[in-house]
Amino acid sequence: MHTTMITGATGFIGRHVVEEARTREIPLRLMSRHRPPVLTTGPAALGDADPGSAVRGNAGPGNTVSGNPLTATVPAQGVVADLARPETLRGACDGVDVLLHCASQIGGPAEVNEAVNARGTAALVAEARRAGVRRIVYLSTASVYGRGTFRSARAETLDRHPGSVTSRTRAAAEDAVREAGGIVLRPHLVYGVGDIWVVPALARLLLALSGASAGWHARMSAVSAPELARLVLGVGSAPAGSLTASVYHAAHPRPVTAAELLSAVAECMGLPAPRRKLTVAQVRERLVAADLPQLALDMLATDHWFDSAPLWSDLGRVPGPGFAVDFAETREWYGNTVRAAV
Repeated sequence: MHTTMITGATGFIGRHVVEEARTREIPLRLMSRHRPPVLTTGPAALGDADPGSAVRGNAGPGNTVSGNPLTATVPAQGVVADLARPETLRGACDGVDVLLHCASQIGGPAEVNEAVNARGTAALVAEARRAGVRRIVYLSTASVYGRGTFRSARAETLDRHPGSVTSRTRAAAEDAVREAGGIVLRPHLVYGVGDIWVVPALARLLLALSGASAGWHARMSAVSAPELARLVLGVGSAPAGSLTASVYHAAHPRPVTAAELLSAVAECMGLPAPRRKLTVAQVRERLVAADLPQLALDMLATDHWFDSAPLWSDLGRVPGPGFAVDFAETREWYGNTVRAAV
């Protein structure tokens, strides 16, 4: 069986990709910038996240954790290489059939984002091509579109307008991958064990609103981390000719409303459910008073629904039950792990 290399294997989403690959008994090579990841057994390892970790763990909508053990029971090779130091990538892809690039710099100095996301990905792709890697899959983010309203939006109809240095350099990474014939996946909201961004941010918003809401009728694309991992691996192993696009939205095809999302977060975090009505302007005032960023409000107040049907169709996969069931499976983890950090 051919070897699959995963970058960002100790990150939030990357961990789930490794776990799913383990269940399929796929030979793995895991790239780390310091030392080969420590492989342990048992699902608890997936939740051993370090909230203080800042960068390079994995791509996705703002989620990065690094330096923690992985779950694995199949043989895995470790390779030490740093995206910010292209010379260390030499030979990293030798003998690799599929590259699943799940590593990104999230936030931090602009020059580091450039070094890791833009130049680092370009160097990794060049090395993969030199080594004869058959398929390159890059886990990007829908944030490359910038702000706006998106209703059942298809990837081929949207232009990118990244609003941050992270999004801009990840868009540059996309370009490098696509120019090499690779595939780009753009999830929006990703939740699950290991998440230190999405649900904690929503919990802080709920605390600031003290149970009030602005209606929250907007629809959003979301996907659980295990489901996203299955999609990533599905694209990596799809037969030649079965993939009809170079960019896909990676989400559950049924969007979740902001009200559903906030109610679920409130329940698992033991916070007041949103009931009292406020205008968007009043909510914004409360966030300013609490010194919280406005981005969450902008996302909750307008539709961010991206059409993922082409991905499911090309992979021949049937989506899982969706948000209500998938989020319930993580409720205990969020309640025990994230509550103390909010």
